[in-house]
Amino acid sequence: MTVFGHLSDGRAVHEITLDAHGMQARILTLGAILRDLRPAGFGHSVTLGSDRLRDYETIMDYYGAVIAPVGNRIGGAKARIGGMEHRFEANENGQTTLHSGASGSHRKVWDIVDQSASHVTLRVLLPDGDGGFPGNQILTVRYDLDTKGALTLDVTATTDEPGLMNVAHHGYWNLDGTDSWDGHRLRIAADHYLPIDDLTLPTGDVIDVTGTGFDLRDGPVLQRGAPAIDHNFCTADTDQPIRDVLWLTGPSGRQMTLSTTAPGIQIFDGRNTDDQGFAAYAGLAIEPQHWPDAPNNRQFPKITLNPGQTYRQTSQFHFSA
Repeated sequence: MTVFGHLSDGRAVHEITLDAHGMQARILTLGAILRDLRPAGFGHSVTLGSDRLRDYETIMDYYGAVIAPVGNRIGGAKARIGGMEHRFEANENGQTTLHSGASGSHRKVWDIVDQSASHVTLRVLLPDGDGGFPGNQILTVRYDLDTKGALTLDVTATTDEPGLMNVAHHGYWNLDGTDSWDGHRLRIAADHYLPIDDLTLPTGDVIDVTGTGFDLRDGPVLQRGAPAIDHNFCTADTDQPIRDVLWLTGPSGRQMTLSTTAPGIQIFDGRNTDDQGFAAYAGLAIEPQHWPDAPNNRQFPKITLNPGQTYRQTSQFHFSA
């Protein structure tokens, strides 16, 4: 563990390096960020990151971070929880809550619970009322490099009041270390997706992918803007036992397989990564999650978390060179 830098308010941010089974990962205590990941046989990082802390405090505040309590968007920056309306920070266009606002877990400095050469466990408290979200919520994340060449991310959360929990890991992926993801193939085991409105919120419809540009079941080569993608793909309608749901393959043949317990995956095509010092479309954001804006769409899987319950999400990233 080393000091990665200090935030503008003086808080120290540490970096933990995991190095085991031929794979190396670098994780920050800020936002539980996966800053760098080098699978065996790759020779470069497959996730977009920076070696400057200032970037994560400003232009790259979601890159590689664990987003909680609610990843993605909440329409109208409000939701009813336990019969009461709660209002949150409208940090996107003054109308929606994106990634829990400025008080989300991506802006917190997490505590290190334990670590070894192959794993680290981090924990953070999201205080009651922070960002408008009710309940003292304790979030724990464990990163683990296993003997099969996979990175496992285990997330748990508890609360002392009824609240919301929809955790998303916000990594940007490029398997070949090139300027963009051009030539990558993406396959998703999803028969349905959620169309969006002008605010990038789900319309409430659940659409069959057949005959649309969102049919990725056969793993087509991605094309910029054809279609533009910032959508949730529905792999289930409730939490599942961990199973393979996504395959990303670079032009070189390098592949990442995502297994997850989550019932949805948000894909963002990274069209604006040039705003963060990369080329446009430098990486593909792949975010295991529950379906977005669930509190305002009663037909979507629920994301409520009550006292006495434990939220759990597991995702595994498998690599082959």
